[in-house]
Amino acid sequence: MNEKKREGKRTARERLAEEREKQRSAEKRRRALIVGASVVCVLGLAAVIGVVAANVGQDDGSDSAGPVVVPSGAKGKDSLAIPAGKESAKSTLAIWEDFRCPACKAFEIAYRPVIHELTASGQLKVEYHLATIIDGNMGGTGSRTAANAAACAQDAGKFTAYHDVLFDNQPPETDDAFAQTGKLIELAAKVDGLDTTAFRTCVEKGTHNSWVEKSAAAFRNGGFSGTPTVILNGKNIYQDQTMTPAKLKQLVQEADTA
Repeated sequence: MNEKKREGKRTARERLAEEREKQRSAEKRRRALIVGASVVCVLGLAAVIGVVAANVGQDDGSDSAGPVVVPSGAKGKDSLAIPAGKESAKSTLAIWEDFRCPACKAFEIAYRPVIHELTASGQLKVEYHLATIIDGNMGGTGSRTAANAAACAQDAGKFTAYHDVLFDNQPPETDDAFAQTGKLIELAAKVDGLDTTAFRTCVEKGTHNSWVEKSAAAFRNGGFSGTPTVILNGKNIYQDQTMTPAKLKQLVQEADTA
């Protein structure tokens, strides 16, 4: 082998090593983003607990926002889960999220493509649960108002698409922009067929506010450490530091063929 060929092979090996190092660095940054944002949302939970202690009975959905109106198709205990995917799927992914929570957005950006792929293939069904811990931490009502709007989108059969739009357009955590129904209606225009009179009325009237509050209470009483809480087939996988989208896909595919 002449010197030129040896140099070419050495350079190729160096390029490969550099690419692998870039991939490792990108993965470290992704994990740091999710973990760092999670700290904020966990702190939000502590703040919510303090608010609840000081306002017992004011956030149970019984009288603060009218009767509980369940979104169309909601399932599970007390009809608090919004389903996605085929019921026949062998694996179930339960996700507790807050539309104002930065860690929830980080999770969605990282895992959403795989989740959509697995639900579309019939291998995974998802149960979305909505929480409002950032309202308690930062003040405001954006978490609840956005969750109500998402429930209104569920009535229209557009939950998943609108859910994704909300996270893609999430304001800074300290900005309660989602408390403005006009902003939520404006974002609905990004989902084909969602911006209707029925949807606007549902959002503006807070039709599902009491249902959202009931869901938030279930989260507080569930013993969870923060949002997002992600449970695959009964196991909290978000606490697994080795979890990646690829590993999630592998776990679901293994369960599907078992």
